[in-house]
Amino acid sequence: MSQVRWGIISTAKIGTEKVIPAMQKAEQCDIVAISSRSLESAKAAAEQLGIPKAYGSYEELLADPDIDAIYNPLPNHLHVSWSIKALEAGKHVLCEKPIGLSAAEGEQLVAAGKQHPNLKLMEAFMYRHHPQWQRARQIVRAGGIGKLRTIQAAFTYFNDDGENIRNMADIGGGGLMDIGCYPISLSRFIFKAEPTRVFGIAEFDPRFKTDRLASAILDFGEAGTSTFTCSTQLAPYQRVNIFGDEGRVEIEIPFNAPPDRPCKMWHQRGSEIEEITFDICDQYGIQGDLFSRAILNDTPVPTPIEDAVGNMKVVEGIFRSSDSGAWEAV
Repeated sequence: MSQVRWGIISTAKIGTEKVIPAMQKAEQCDIVAISSRSLESAKAAAEQLGIPKAYGSYEELLADPDIDAIYNPLPNHLHVSWSIKALEAGKHVLCEKPIGLSAAEGEQLVAAGKQHPNLKLMEAFMYRHHPQWQRARQIVRAGGIGKLRTIQAAFTYFNDDGENIRNMADIGGGGLMDIGCYPISLSRFIFKAEPTRVFGIAEFDPRFKTDRLASAILDFGEAGTSTFTCSTQLAPYQRVNIFGDEGRVEIEIPFNAPPDRPCKMWHQRGSEIEEITFDICDQYGIQGDLFSRAILNDTPVPTPIEDAVGNMKVVEGIFRSSDSGAWEAV
C-alpha cells in the first residue's frame, strides 16, 4: 500500500479550506470520505472537494472498513471523545490542536492510545513540519546563535463574531487555546524542554467570557526564557525571534506559512545577517505525508501524543497565574 486512505470527521473550515486540499496534493494521502452531522452538508463538501464518499454522521464514517486514518478538526471540546471513538474503531488519528480542554482530558487520549499500540496518534501542530522550523531548530542545535537564551513571539488576529467557535468559552474558545498554544509549543520545541514555571496575564471579553489578550513568560530555568503575546482582538500579526548570546533567528510568518509563495527567515550571527528563502510548500500536506509514512512504515509519528499534554499543562499554568497574580509551577 503506497497511500493511506483518510476519512475526515466534520466539514470544519480548517479542514475544507486548508488541510484537505493540501493532503489531496500529498503523495501518500488519499482522502476517500468526509462526514458531517447532516448528509446534505457532507455531500456538499464532498462535491466541492472531489471526495468519493459522504456520510451524514461521524459514526457511519468510523464504521467504513475502507478508511485507515481519521483527521479530526472538530471543535476543541470534541477532540478527545471522537479521537477515542476513532481509535476504538481501529483507525489511526490525526487530531487538531489543542488536544482537548485540559491536560487531564489529554491524558485520557494518551491512555486510549496506549490501549491501541498498533494505531498511530498525533496532535496536528502543522507548523513544526515546515522546512523553516526544521532549519531554525537545526541552526540553534548547531550553535548558530551561540547559547540559546530567550524566545519572543507574537500571534494576533481580530475576530469579534459571537457566532464563531473561537469566541465560545464553553467549547474551548479564546486566544490561548486557539493561537497562544503555538508560541508555547514552539518554545518547548526549540528548547527541547518543559518550562518549570509560568507567569501570565489574561484579559477576558465581557461578552464572550473568552480570553482576548494574553501575555506570558515561560521559565526554562538555566536554559532561558520565552515570552509571548496572543490576541483575538488585535491587528493581525505573527512573528518569532529566537535569541542567543551570539546571534538570532527571525521567522517572518512562523505559523500560517503561505502555501502559494516562498517563506523567509533571517539568521544573524554577529553583524552578519543571512536571509534564507524556502521553496513553496504546504505544511499541511507535509504533515499528512509524514503521518501517513509512519502508518505505512510502522514507525513513530513525528510528535508523540504526550507532547500535547505538556502543552496543555502550560496553558493551564498561564490561566492559573492570571488568576493568582503569581508564578505558577507547570
